[in-house]
Amino acid sequence: MSDASFIEAKAPPPIAKKRPGLGGLIFAGVWALIAIGLAAYIVGNWNPALLDTYALPYLEGLGVTVGLVLSSFVCGAVLSLPVALGRMSHNPLARGLAFVFVYFFRGTPLIAQIFLVYYGFGQFRDFFDTIGLWWFFREAWSCALFSLSLNTAAYQAEILRGAIQSVPRGQWEGGTSLGLSKAVIFRKIVLPQAMIVALRPYANEIILMIKASAIVAIITVYDLFGITRQAYSRTFDFQTYVWAALLYLAIVEALRNLTNLAEKRLTRHLVR
Repeated sequence: MSDASFIEAKAPPPIAKKRPGLGGLIFAGVWALIAIGLAAYIVGNWNPALLDTYALPYLEGLGVTVGLVLSSFVCGAVLSLPVALGRMSHNPLARGLAFVFVYFFRGTPLIAQIFLVYYGFGQFRDFFDTIGLWWFFREAWSCALFSLSLNTAAYQAEILRGAIQSVPRGQWEGGTSLGLSKAVIFRKIVLPQAMIVALRPYANEIILMIKASAIVAIITVYDLFGITRQAYSRTFDFQTYVWAALLYLAIVEALRNLTNLAEKRLTRHLVR
């Protein structure tokens, strides 16, 4: 057999382009019909007076939602570092306490955690008055911030732990061979690489927090969803929830684009 015939015989067959199956077409069609129906409803029932009346409250509620989520995420990030280090510690006590913290806040509903803080801490008002913290826990917004911070800290601790453990052990060994301390190796070598791995999970966690933050409306925090409930109770107009959904989608889309930009920025040295 000649070389030419051998190459021709071993050439891989061309890859056929995959066409969307019947299920995919039906799924896309259903969503298209829903979108068309929703657009037709908004156009047919357009109420400019509703937007004029509640545009400013909606923006204020949006600001409360964004501020609450960002504050909770930052506080949770600070708390997640010692929790993640505790989960990886060789000390049984530190590892056990970190495990219990993560297990509780990941294993119980967020709404139950918020109720435990908002209603439960009120039973200990005298104690909080004594230590000077009742001014914080008497406010619904503060209770929501505290609950969301603890909840996201548990999830962020697991994200951070997985990202740190994904960094090859050779990075630690290489830093040690250069005479660097463990703290410097962690801060200068391991943590930057772990952040690249954790970027997408962190973005997903913020998105989940944005959607979960609507629960705080139950404890009288007038965030975006709280304003929406108030507007609907006064107008009984379904469009109030449509505008809220569109604003939530706008936040998520903006976050998605920011995540893409950050990922390109952090991984530009990996692109050939």
